[in-house]
Amino acid sequence: MVPLMASKVRLYVDHPLGVGQSVPLTREQAHYLFGVMRLSEGAVISLINGADGEWDAEVLKAGKKAGVLSCLAQTRPLQMPPDLWLLFAPIRKERTAFIVEKAVEMGAARICPVQTDFTQSANRIRQDKLQAHCVEAAEQCGGTFVPNVDELGKLDRILADWPADRQLMFCDEVLIGDPIALPAVDGPWAILIGPEGGFSSAERTRLRGLHYAHPVSLGPRILRADTAAVAAMTVWQQALGDWT
Repeated sequence: MVPLMASKVRLYVDHPLGVGQSVPLTREQAHYLFGVMRLSEGAVISLINGADGEWDAEVLKAGKKAGVLSCLAQTRPLQMPPDLWLLFAPIRKERTAFIVEKAVEMGAARICPVQTDFTQSANRIRQDKLQAHCVEAAEQCGGTFVPNVDELGKLDRILADWPADRQLMFCDEVLIGDPIALPAVDGPWAILIGPEGGFSSAERTRLRGLHYAHPVSLGPRILRADTAAVAAMTVWQQALGDWT
């Protein structure tokens, strides 16, 4: 599985990939490849679809509003991330987008925005926009898997339906300064990051009463929510993930 030609363009397509597979382009994709990147027939680009790995594909037809690619060879197999969910309370739009992008880069398998007691009502999300950020992040960071972004869900309902076998790394800001201690429990995990303002006392009490929830410090300083997401995923990946 060696690239036939060096490609500087990676593109996500919602289409099966395989040897000789024809891949039609949307109008937006055609504009990007042929209008922005100035590619022409015969050019080779990299394709991903989140399921079939990465493929070299040749441009067969190039038009302003449409185009067709043909798969040549697989260059990388599908690389699945660890079974890790990231739960976070939405913050301002650009910082929420940052969390989603970094979650893709750092190996989240599922991204779950949650409504907590202190989540600001103005921080609503557009699921489709965040999913598009996932696609862009996978294209740019060399990923072959694209995690799904859930609709915004209330934290209490999510906890009520929690899978019995999934551990929860609960990042609790009141533990600031305590040693970072994550239990070495194999299996599926999730990380929970609170909103600006932290968790309410009721949420903290409930979380501490759950057998699968593990309160964890993220060091000696209070972190912004977007920074905390990156720090928490780093701690988890180094202890239990695929960085070890």
